[in-house]
Amino acid sequence: MAAHGRAGEHPRRSPRWRAAVPVVAVLGGLLFATAARSTGPDPRAGSRTDLVDVISVDERGVLELTGRVAGLQREVEQRARSAGGAAGAEQQRADAAAVAAGVAPARGRGLVVTLDDSPRDPGDPALPADTRPDDLVVHEQDLRGVVNALWAGGASALEVMDQRLTSTSALRCAGNVLTLHGRTYGPPFVVRAVGDPVKLRAALDEDRSVRIYREWVARVGLGYDVRAAAALALPAATGTVGLSVASPEPVS
Repeated sequence: MAAHGRAGEHPRRSPRWRAAVPVVAVLGGLLFATAARSTGPDPRAGSRTDLVDVISVDERGVLELTGRVAGLQREVEQRARSAGGAAGAEQQRADAAAVAAGVAPARGRGLVVTLDDSPRDPGDPALPADTRPDDLVVHEQDLRGVVNALWAGGASALEVMDQRLTSTSALRCAGNVLTLHGRTYGPPFVVRAVGDPVKLRAALDEDRSVRIYREWVARVGLGYDVRAAAALALPAATGTVGLSVASPEPVS
C-alpha cells in the first residue's frame, strides 16, 4: 500500500541567492588581492621601511574592500526585503513539499492512533460462536484503512511505528506481522499523524474501512485508541525515497 502524496519538486533558486553573488565575487577579489601581495618579493630581501610600506598598502586595500563589501551586503539586504514576500512564499511551498515527500522533519499537533490484537483467547465463551483466531488480530487492511483515512483528513506527515511514510512506502502484513521499509513489527501498531486533530478524527470516523474495524473492536475486543497530541515530532525518512521506475501516463 503506497502512501498518498507527491514527492516535492526542487524549488527554483531564490532571489536572495542571486543577490548574494556580488558579495561572493568581492570577497573572492579580496582574497586574490591579498594572495597576490603575499607572493611578491620577500620582505626580508629589503629594508624594514619597505616592509612597513607594504603592510600599510595592504591595510588600506583591506579597509577599502571591507567598505565595499559592507555596502554590497546592505544592498543584498535591501533587495531581499523588497523581494521578501515572493521569496518567502516560494520557500514555504518548498518546505511543505519536502515535508509531504517525507524528506524533511515534521512538527506540529496531530493524532496518535493505536491498533492492537484482541487479548481474548479463541476459545473464550464470551466471543461469538463463529469467531476464528484470524478475527482476533490486526490485519493489513485495518492498518491501511487508518493510514488512508488520515491522509484523506489532511495529514501533512505520517509515521507508522518508527518509520516515516513517503510516497513510495508500502505496508505489508503476514498475519499480524507488519513489514515496512525492510523491517518487521508486531502489535500494537502505532500511527502518528501531523495535522488538525479535529479533521483527522472526523476522517477516521467517516472512513468505511475504519468503521468496519471498529465493529470488530466491539465484537471481539480488538484494540483501537485515538488520542490528540499537542506536539508531535516526526523525523525525516531514512534511506532511498525516490522512485526507481517511472513511466508517463498515456495521452488521451
